[in-house]
Amino acid sequence: MKYESIDSELFIKNRLNFSKKMKENGIAFFNSNDIYPVSADSTLPFEQHRDIFYLSGIDQEESVLVLCPNSINPKHREILFLKETNDHIAVWEGPKINKKQAYELSGVKSVYWLNDLENIIEELMINCKNIYINENEHYRAKIETETREARFSKWLINKYPTQNKERSNPILQRLRSVKDPIETRLIQQACNITNKGFRRILNFVKPGVWEYEIEAEFIHEFLINKSKKFAYTPIIASGNNANILHYIENNMQCKNGDLILLDVGAEYANYSSDMTRTIPVNGRFNERQKAVYKSVLKVKKEATKLLVPGTDWAEYHKEVGKLMTSELLDLKLLDKLDIQQQSKDKPAYKKYFMHGTSHHMGLDTHDYGLLDEPMEENMVFTVEPGIYLPGEGFGIRLEDDVIIQKTGEPINMMRNIPIEIDEIENLMNAS
Repeated sequence: MKYESIDSELFIKNRLNFSKKMKENGIAFFNSNDIYPVSADSTLPFEQHRDIFYLSGIDQEESVLVLCPNSINPKHREILFLKETNDHIAVWEGPKINKKQAYELSGVKSVYWLNDLENIIEELMINCKNIYINENEHYRAKIETETREARFSKWLINKYPTQNKERSNPILQRLRSVKDPIETRLIQQACNITNKGFRRILNFVKPGVWEYEIEAEFIHEFLINKSKKFAYTPIIASGNNANILHYIENNMQCKNGDLILLDVGAEYANYSSDMTRTIPVNGRFNERQKAVYKSVLKVKKEATKLLVPGTDWAEYHKEVGKLMTSELLDLKLLDKLDIQQQSKDKPAYKKYFMHGTSHHMGLDTHDYGLLDEPMEENMVFTVEPGIYLPGEGFGIRLEDDVIIQKTGEPINMMRNIPIEIDEIENLMNAS
């Protein structure tokens, strides 16, 4: 692990909170992700399943967490099963987590090797009526690969068909959406690393630079600050590429007079940051670019103020739509006739701002959260309005990550990342 050890108190609290939501005589299972093959003997870098990490802090493949809060045996109310290391693995991959280390990381006192798994489950199931199955129910999820979690759940259901089946995900959606102070500190660290990356490229960008060179500067800065990777595939979109919302090729040369939309974030300890800035290739915005930029920034600032406890997700986006409509009218991109002819399902502003303004953020860039429930204190959201003008050859999006507060405006975790026009121009033109 590149990151500093996380206080196990976080994972102890998370397990307790989950267990309190379980039905009596319930048992819940959480698995690590697979290591996915590419071809021949190649594999993708391992990425831990965020749910088992959230509940245990274990960042290793072939791990299983079992929660059985009503177990007759107090030692078996929380159990970790780990892959046992051996000399061969130690030589080729390095030693795996041992039992003592697992306890220090997670706070789970009962740690076994995986070869004990089936026997202990058999013992636990005698007194369990409800099996909690963990499936990915995120509203954006598109699952085409059978995961280790899915295979394990299939095995459980086949082996114990008479027990009631319950869903872990609704519990996790609620718990993971409200962040513990330890979590917000980790997200803040990811944002701080992103800040360093952004300031680095402000001194690097100039006409003729390639998008992938900017990407390389970001990852260089991230890695030397203990981030292991981008939090998501970065978007380095110059000129009209900014009007492709999920542009990830990053293979064009940046031209004098163009803008570059940078949607980039560092991860830290598996927690995400999610930043977007738009900067001029030559270090100076022209007047049209400034006008549109100021409108996007104004919407972002006003939208941020709406993120307070009790806010309804759908109503929030309607209000942001009104803010954006006003700006588009001022920019002469919309007129009164456009407003008169708009429909409820297709508001006029969507021609220039076609995506949502905010999403939950945390262990996943698009994190867990139930969109039909009111916003709560200590939820973390992005705020990311944009205006896209393919006919004019540029698009502008600005994005920060904020923590909802009990009262007042959210805390902006990216407040130190330059966003005002003057500051960006001054930094880009500093000798």
